[in-house]
Amino acid sequence: MSPEPRFITDRMLGTLTRYLRFMGYNTISANSGFKEGNAKEDTLLLACAEQEDRILLTRDTELARRGKERAVLVRSEDVMEQVQQLVDRGLIVRRLVMDRCSLCNTVLREATVPEITSAEYAPQDKNGLNFWWCGECSKLYWNGSHGKHISHRIEHELKEKED
Repeated sequence: MSPEPRFITDRMLGTLTRYLRFMGYNTISANSGFKEGNAKEDTLLLACAEQEDRILLTRDTELARRGKERAVLVRSEDVMEQVQQLVDRGLIVRRLVMDRCSLCNTVLREATVPEITSAEYAPQDKNGLNFWWCGECSKLYWNGSHGKHISHRIEHELKEKED
C-alpha cells in the first residue's frame, strides 16, 4: 500500500486546505508558507511539491500545466465539488479524522484539563465531548456543531470513487 498523499495548495484553495486537514491529510498552503506578493511563488510551490513529495492543488491552469503529473487543476470554486474531484481521482477517501489543526496542519493531541478550561470559547457543557489541542497555535478542538456539519457534508454530499 502506498503512503498517504501529501498536498500543497495555492492561495485560491484555503477552504479546501482546511477540509483536507479535517480529513486527516497533511496539507500545507501558500497562504501560510509563503510571503504574499512573491513574484516567484509559483516556482516555489512547484519546488516544494517536488522536494517534499507533495501533490500541488491549484486553480491556476498555467501552474497546473507547469507542475505536470505532480499537479492537479482544481476545476470548481465549490469546496465539496473540489473534494469530490480528489475522491474521483483516487487521491483521497471520504472520511473525517479531525487529527490535524485546520489552521497550521500540526498533528493534534488530546487536550489536558487546564487547556480545555483555559479556552474561553470551549463549550459550557463538556459532557460526552472529546477535546484535542494544537501545540503550535494553542487552539482547542472538539467535535461540536461545526465538526458535525462537516461530517454530515462528507458523508451525505460526497460519493465514493466510481471504479
